[in-house]
Amino acid sequence: MTDVKPKARLHLNEPLAAGTSITVSGDPAHYLRTVMRAVPGDTIGVFNGKDGEWRARITAADRRSCSLAIETLARPQRTEPGPWLLFAPIKKTALDFLVEKATELGAERLWPVITERTVAQRVNLRRLHAHTIEAAEQCERLTVPHLAEPVALSKLAGVWPTDRALFVLDTAGTGQPLAEVLQSMRTNSGPPPSHALLIGPEGGLTSSELDALLDLPFATVVGLGPRILRAETAALAALTCWQTVVGDGMAPPRS
Repeated sequence: MTDVKPKARLHLNEPLAAGTSITVSGDPAHYLRTVMRAVPGDTIGVFNGKDGEWRARITAADRRSCSLAIETLARPQRTEPGPWLLFAPIKKTALDFLVEKATELGAERLWPVITERTVAQRVNLRRLHAHTIEAAEQCERLTVPHLAEPVALSKLAGVWPTDRALFVLDTAGTGQPLAEVLQSMRTNSGPPPSHALLIGPEGGLTSSELDALLDLPFATVVGLGPRILRAETAALAALTCWQTVVGDGMAPPRS
């Protein structure tokens, strides 16, 4: 059965093990039946971020639900270390895009940060979580990034794990290029270092916010070159840089 290409890939919350049966309803069932036009007998891939990826067979389906038989393990669970991405919330369409692509680029945690110039003060975490799941299904991740509750930038230091380096993207040109800083920290063996990337709001961080961040022992100001990037572009450029230099960006494609 592992040689059968799955018709779809689905993230589930239930435990996964050979010989178990699961019934899905709501949006997942709609996706299988209406979007992917799956029928009984079709094979799909399922994962939950803990038990690896499994091949499951659709045993029954109607308009409201689908029954799945969990059969064989396709990929064992493994860690997927990636950087944390902290970002000031932006307008809905751009924010949805940022979260989707950050998931595809391997961000481990997505953390909205409220700054003085943040435009969108409210964040719909439920909608964003749905985007992370859809992106993880599409890009064949085994995990879904953790989506943290928004935090005020002024309170970040009080909840920050001090063993994790924070790279603050600054458009004023005061920091070294991110690629240069990462290259100097690169190790040839072992897991990627624990990093986080902070992307400011439209208009950038205020001088007082930047000064406060510079006082933190775990924070380093870095840059992404001479151009002024939109917030969502800066986030993806920084993630791509991190994956290329210290992440899995140079690993071969999964067959």
